[in-house]
Parts: sequence; C-alpha cells; structure tokens
Amino acid sequence: MTQLSRLLGVSQATVRRDLQHLSEQRLLERTHGGAVVGGLSIELPLQHRADQRSPQKQAIAQAAADLVPDGAVVGLTGGTTTTEVARLLADRGPVTIVTNAVNIAAALVLRPAVTLIVIGGTARSESYELIGPIAEKTLADHHTDIAFLGVDGISAAHGCTTHDQLEAATDRAFAFHSGRSVVVADHSKIGRTTFAKICPAADVDTLITDGQAPEAELSAIASVGVRITVV
Repeated sequence: MTQLSRLLGVSQATVRRDLQHLSEQRLLERTHGGAVVGGLSIELPLQHRADQRSPQKQAIAQAAADLVPDGAVVGLTGGTTTTEVARLLADRGPVTIVTNAVNIAAALVLRPAVTLIVIGGTARSESYELIGPIAEKTLADHHTDIAFLGVDGISAAHGCTTHDQLEAATDRAFAFHSGRSVVVADHSKIGRTTFAKICPAADVDTLITDGQAPEAELSAIASVGVRITVV
C-alpha cells in the first residue's frame, strides 16, 4: 500500500479506496496490504470487455450475419461478439431471435423487424445471461435454424469452453437444439481452454475468427471437421 501511494503520488486512503473499487468489479483481488491481478483465465465482466478488439469483433459479426437467410430463427448466447451479430441482424430484419442474454434482449425489444424470444433462467451478472435448468428446458422445446455461440476458449483438444459450468450447459443446449452451430471468437480465444466444457470442437459446424488467430490451432480445429472462416 505504501509503495503504491508513493508511486502514484496519492494518499494511502485513496489507494485503498481505488483498490476496493477495482476489487468489487473483479478486476483484481485484494490481499493483505495490496492487491494482485488475476490469472490468465480470469473472466472480465461484460462491461469491461465491450471495447476489446472491437474492429475484429465487428468483422467477425458481419461474417456471421451474412450466414443468416431472411426470416431465419437465430439462437444467440451472450457475449460481446454475439451482441454485434444481434445488432446487425436487427438492422437487416426480418428475423426471429432466441436469446438468453438480457443486454441483447433489451437492445432488440423495440425493434419492429425482430421477433424476440427471451429464454428464462438464473441471471449471471458477469455475462448478462440467464442460465441453468429453466433455460435448458425452454431450449429443449424449441429449434433454431442457426445458433451463434460466444465462448471463452476453443481448441481441437478441449473443444469449446467457458468459465461457468451452468453457462456451459445452457450454451450446450443452444448448440444441440439448432440446425447449425457457429462459434464467433476473436484470436484471443483460439487455442485457449477455460474451466467448463460446452462441447467438443467436432460438434461445431463453423468457427469465425480473425486473421491473428494461430494457424496451427486453426488447422487442428479444421481437422476435426469444423469449417473455418477467417476475416
């Protein structure tokens, strides 16, 4: 605490207050006398991910939207890239969107070209998603033409993964009850593995990513039957 105070030229009370604020937002972990940054697999809350790699995410989202025919029924899990897909589809319309992401639902609820179906469940504040058995049961009673999945990692060895096991099960239901499952993920997710498995890579029809994704891992993912689109 003293070192931070001297380095930043502020009082220890200010350092203590700012560290507490960052801790509450899950951007670091408080320790006795200071704080530490989380590990490489830390999940940032959605509001802190919205602007990361936005040009790549927008290009990925455009390629994803181009796969959707007019009048299709589209499943969308939560995530910054899937949110971009939702906006593009709403601008184009007409489309039916099935989502468990409350931020996507809020953005689309007044859009006249969108028929919106919101999947219920337990709210997860980190991703703005409704997850759990209620969501899975609802998805089991519906079918989408194409589902876009946001993931925290995808690799040939470990498949699609996310940080939360209930979220993983809900994402799995989106994929299982869709005619086609498409993962939208920027290069930081390629070759990465996080805690909870959504599905094997072979269960994914298409992966859309950007040009900075590692070629060796993309080749490995393609070798299990996944179509790769690089934007």
